[in-house]
Amino acid sequence: MGAKSIRAMQVGDLKAVYVIEQQSFPLPWSLESFRNELENNQFARYFCLMSDGQVVGYMGLWEILNEGHVTNLAVSPEYRCRGYGEFLIGSVMRIISDKGIKRMTLEVRVSNLTARKLYERLGFVAVGVRKGYYNDNHEDALIMWAELDINQSLEVNI
Repeated sequence: MGAKSIRAMQVGDLKAVYVIEQQSFPLPWSLESFRNELENNQFARYFCLMSDGQVVGYMGLWEILNEGHVTNLAVSPEYRCRGYGEFLIGSVMRIISDKGIKRMTLEVRVSNLTARKLYERLGFVAVGVRKGYYNDNHEDALIMWAELDINQSLEVNI
């Protein structure tokens, strides 16, 4: 697995992002939903995780006032559990913190223990539950928040 980097998502990345989306979620976003976010949502910020010039993950969020609300995030199956997700999230946390975002929130399936542990390592804390949040099986979502401090160094393997 090659060198990792983060960059802003571009329209040309959408096909690769959509493949990862389909591999990752039972009810994936449509290609048009991603395109609409990139082209029409002034609050949306999307990032690609790159390895050797290939899109291997992505993360999207909405910047609302001084908070970042994660909309979606996924890493290609063959890159999971190898530090790529931590690199992606930690890098985006630093990028938006440098822009003045003070907090970040996300929802995660209560059954997704791997993701929950990753988020906790990055400073996210569970603060509530959204009952029946996921449409595919009505599973609950854990609401997690992280305080971002531009003066604090995130412990991320870069």
